[in-house]
Amino acid sequence: MSGPDLRRAAASRALTLVEPGMRLGIGTGSTAAAFIALLGERVRAGLDVVGVPTSEATRIACEREGIRLATLDELPELDLTIDGADEVDGSLRLIKGGGAALLREKIVAMASRRMVVIADAAKRVETLGAFPLPVEVNLFGLRATTLAVEAAVARAGCAGEVVLRRDASGEALRTDGGHAILDLRLGRIPDPEGLSARLWAVPGVVEHGLFLGIASAAILAEASGAEAVVSVLGDL
Repeated sequence: MSGPDLRRAAASRALTLVEPGMRLGIGTGSTAAAFIALLGERVRAGLDVVGVPTSEATRIACEREGIRLATLDELPELDLTIDGADEVDGSLRLIKGGGAALLREKIVAMASRRMVVIADAAKRVETLGAFPLPVEVNLFGLRATTLAVEAAVARAGCAGEVVLRRDASGEALRTDGGHAILDLRLGRIPDPEGLSARLWAVPGVVEHGLFLGIASAAILAEASGAEAVVSVLGDL
């Protein structure tokens, strides 16, 4: 059973939560892409929903599937957001932002009555931090902000590298909002809430990839022989 099969299994379960007339936040990443493809099939079969994409890449994918879209200004209150995650722990705390869309993803998730995560079960961890934590920062004063983030990491009791994410040309990657991404390679984050507060105290930080107290459930798919077994963490 391959990764795409597991992502499709989790996305298929999430699709059962979608009802006609819903206002949907639609996430970014490979698992969200599986959900978009399945949602497009339902839309072409007559399902009437409207989506708010969390990135330009998601907007393009939704338009290709024929999914009706709106902006968050047009629909500031959403019924449900379906999105992936880079890590999820047993308390439904997440690391997100591997696709550099964390700012818009968090804004959309917070505008929703419910956020449900879909992922390969391998994304579930006991302690967050093996996946590098993305921090979106303003380009102005980037070096000063990087030093301040390094100090915040140390004060939070974490250790590791703070690395500027670069694009294929070697330049600082730009997010859809025109910001840079610092990846915090920490290994483990023993106190996510404490690190979150420390990062928020840095003026150049726009957003970070710790999603705490936001997800209401996670749909996780794992292989069992030739079949995908789907489990739910939290309340759908």
